[in-house]
Amino acid sequence: MSYSCTSTGNSQDPSSSNKSGGGVNPGSCSGSSSSGVSSSNSSSSSSVSSGGGGGGSSASHSVRGGKSDSKPASAEAMKVKKGCNTTDVGVPVTTEEELLANTIITPEDVLGLQKITENYLCSPEDNIYNIDFTRFKIRDMETGTVLFEITKPPASDKGGEKRDIDPNAGRFVRYQFTPAFLRLRQVGATVEFTVGDIPINNFRMIERHYFRDQLLKSFDFEFGFCIPSSKNTCEHIYEFPPLSEDIMREMILHPYETQSDSFYFVDNKLVMHNKADYSYSGGP
Repeated sequence: MSYSCTSTGNSQDPSSSNKSGGGVNPGSCSGSSSSGVSSSNSSSSSSVSSGGGGGGSSASHSVRGGKSDSKPASAEAMKVKKGCNTTDVGVPVTTEEELLANTIITPEDVLGLQKITENYLCSPEDNIYNIDFTRFKIRDMETGTVLFEITKPPASDKGGEKRDIDPNAGRFVRYQFTPAFLRLRQVGATVEFTVGDIPINNFRMIERHYFRDQLLKSFDFEFGFCIPSSKNTCEHIYEFPPLSEDIMREMILHPYETQSDSFYFVDNKLVMHNKADYSYSGGP
């Protein structure tokens, strides 16, 4: 059985509604899908380390769509709460150094961060639920135009070949968009992911976007329960407030200085941490 769900979130700078921007990083939800969408009119490209949350091989991919190579898996409907903008009001300030010393990192801990992290706050081994993102697509909600799409390639197991594997493979994405992306008001981000044989309770993602060391926006999505051994698909609707011309100009002139941290929690414990950076100059 297949299932898809839609959740909506709003975004604005916690300190000023005129300061906002950034891109979209993969999220998660529920359902089943195995087909890619051709995006010959795509206005973006990406370089991705592909290996899933548990590590794997590195690869580069162009954003032109394709077909996912996922084996059939069980899919079950789950309730999804709407995403919300987090303003961090009343949340104690935290530092990356403090959190790295903690045994458990909670949502409140990452909401207190004031800048992009330099390191990953958890290891791939913390993903005991085997959550694996396999497909991601971004579309303009006003026109339906597919702006970005990528599918994780099937794992290759070449007998007898031994090589060092980057433990952080699959945890970083580099996005390349045109300047027009910064003027979009509503973007849909569809993600497909699988889970292992352990049920997931209270699945939550907090995604924080920065330009240089200034927090631009923070999203908070709660996804509820995922059944074991399921394949899930969800579309998040990101609603962006208008950007100031000054902010847009700076973000276009300084590619990859816009960055994001995506933190994934199960039962209020950090189990995955992905990172991304963004260019809006229209080129590599």
